[in-house]
Amino acid sequence: MLTGYFAAEEFREQLLTEIGGADLVHGRLLLKAGPPVPAAWAQNVWHDVLRIGIDSIGDADRKLRAIQRNWVAYAHELHRRTALIQAKLPPIRPKPHVFPKPAPTAPLGCWTLLDERTLLAAPRCSSPFPHGEVRFAENKSAPPNRAYLKLWEALTLAGSMPGKGDRCLDLGASPGGWTWVLQQLGASVVAVDKAPLDPGIAALPAVEQRLASAFSLDPAAEPPVDWLCSDVVCYPARLLALVQRWMAAGKARNFVCTLKFQGATDHDAARAFAAIPGSRLMHLYHNKHELTWIRLAAR
Repeated sequence: MLTGYFAAEEFREQLLTEIGGADLVHGRLLLKAGPPVPAAWAQNVWHDVLRIGIDSIGDADRKLRAIQRNWVAYAHELHRRTALIQAKLPPIRPKPHVFPKPAPTAPLGCWTLLDERTLLAAPRCSSPFPHGEVRFAENKSAPPNRAYLKLWEALTLAGSMPGKGDRCLDLGASPGGWTWVLQQLGASVVAVDKAPLDPGIAALPAVEQRLASAFSLDPAAEPPVDWLCSDVVCYPARLLALVQRWMAAGKARNFVCTLKFQGATDHDAARAFAAIPGSRLMHLYHNKHELTWIRLAAR
């Protein structure tokens, strides 16, 4: 069994460290023998990678079509030959994703050329988006910054979202990108930050602004929330302590939090988040030197 781990741009070293090295490095694609291992830094995971010998461009097309219909190519080398093979396959032209529509469900395989006569193909991948790149039809007027794209992506991949009647807590809210997302979904939002919200966001219905530190809140003294969201700037270990307090108090049903690494990547803190039962840790397409942690209530 061979598994491929596709690294986000600029974060291949973090992924190599996380998976304990690779047997073969093919650009952003790290290949390792054995079943998949936890890989938050992988933007996409290629499952059960097949090594396929090919005689020609047409032969590559026939062999890929014999496995399934939908394929997207990764061209690390042999760009022209890769493009010619991909052009023969059924076209994949994804449109920008419209939030809050669900993620695509059609199978999407990935392939790459190792050399002129050998390709690697994974019929099943972890992301329904090409190379794990979630490109949205953006709103360039209402949100006060681009941070809203992270929450759009996290909720899309989680397959669950706040809605009408839900109460949300947005920690580190200023200037209000995440608050805007939550409010637009119909939820009421308590936005907590020492810095004020953008005036247009603060004026939205069902938005309450608290000028305070996210770490000053006592979960035991707060009413329950359906969603606790945090894009607060802090060291991941401090965020972990905050999350553990809210979990211990039983006051939040669902969590979406950004782990922001300042300087070196804190792999120990990342592993601690990943170890929390029922949770998921991932590097979003819209993350920088960050990971996103999601924990949903049991359905």
